[in-house]
Amino acid sequence: MASHKNPGTQVTSAQGTHQSGTSSQTQTGDPELEARKRALNEVFGLLKLSYHNQFNSAFPDVQTLNHAKRLWLESLAGFSPEQMVSGAKRAIRQCEFLPNVHRMLQLCAEGENGLPEARAAYREACNAPSPKANHKWSHPAVYHAGRAADWFFLANNPESSAYPVFAAHYKKICERLMAGETLPAPQQVQLEHQAAKPLSKAENAKKLAELRAQLKI
Repeated sequence: MASHKNPGTQVTSAQGTHQSGTSSQTQTGDPELEARKRALNEVFGLLKLSYHNQFNSAFPDVQTLNHAKRLWLESLAGFSPEQMVSGAKRAIRQCEFLPNVHRMLQLCAEGENGLPEARAAYREACNAPSPKANHKWSHPAVYHAGRAADWFFLANNPESSAYPVFAAHYKKICERLMAGETLPAPQQVQLEHQAAKPLSKAENAKKLAELRAQLKI
């Protein structure tokens, strides 16, 4: 009589009008899609157990619940079943209120350690020792944003100039994560800048202007 079994049947049967249609779809459907449906059933089961009154208020009837599950299934399409369930467990630990779809996208994208705030990510990127790829990053997104912004540029410009460039890259990477993209692990050696002669003020200004134009900031 676990609370997530009934929602599980509803997600699958939302495509049909009776139980026999559910069985047929399960037998002939996409195995990956079926796995994601099972994960979503578990997600809704966890959320119902943890946010009982809020859950029942948000989804007061079967029709509303089915509509919500179809929306969530489509919105979380970029995430694996494991990421979906992990996102729900993070919601239980972090959120006082029942998460909406947007919050679930963030929770699924965060990974075990979570995405740091942009300013904290910038400072981590600037303070990480070289070689950067060997640093134990709070989240891979910080490394990739720093690499995209250019380590040498970050090290040789004041925060007032460098932070907006880093933040723009970080924002784009976080959006890609929320869309379900998986970031590769940092690659050593070839992605790291070697020690180089510091740029002149004119060269720094030119590089900053090029980066701002590229990022439209």
